[in-house]
Amino acid sequence: MRIGVLALQGAFHEHQVMLERLGAEVRQVRLPAHLDGLDGLIIPGGESTTIGKLAVDFNLMEPLKTFAAEHALWGTCAGAIFMAREVGRPQPLLGLMDIVIERNAFGRQVASFETDLDVPALRHLNGGGKAYHAVFIRAPLIEAVRGTAAALAALPDGRIVAARQGRWLATSFHPELTQDDRFHRYFLEMAQSKSER
Repeated sequence: MRIGVLALQGAFHEHQVMLERLGAEVRQVRLPAHLDGLDGLIIPGGESTTIGKLAVDFNLMEPLKTFAAEHALWGTCAGAIFMAREVGRPQPLLGLMDIVIERNAFGRQVASFETDLDVPALRHLNGGGKAYHAVFIRAPLIEAVRGTAAALAALPDGRIVAARQGRWLATSFHPELTQDDRFHRYFLEMAQSKSER
């Protein structure tokens, strides 16, 4: 598997380390040509407005949309915001996933937290029966899923923190900051699936 990590800003290196540990070939993506030959792409956490502005500056917006039409795409934290259709304020967005995002839903960085999540979609993976320990840092919240998008995980109070739409994945939290590689394995499965859109 050849997976790209958008390397404009944010925690792209941590995703690369996790993917390489799983045996994937990883390419840092900064220009449209870097998308060629990839099986999937991760858009990391960071600052969504900055990621969007840099994607515009590097002429990546349309190439990313074209790539996403045929490949797996995963946005973590700021990456999930960048992939959403609605975020409640004007900023550059790919506008791919039919989800509504609330930015910084849990407050400032001092309000960051960790919690265990039940993620049924991971149960088929080795070690999938146990709770997933998720790290939230200035995290967004998925306020609503629409159309063919579906919730994958929620907090105990029911607020959605992970969603999937075809071969697109969005998580409010940072799987790359844990030692648990199940979400990365799940994404590699999505990238391998050539038929599901």
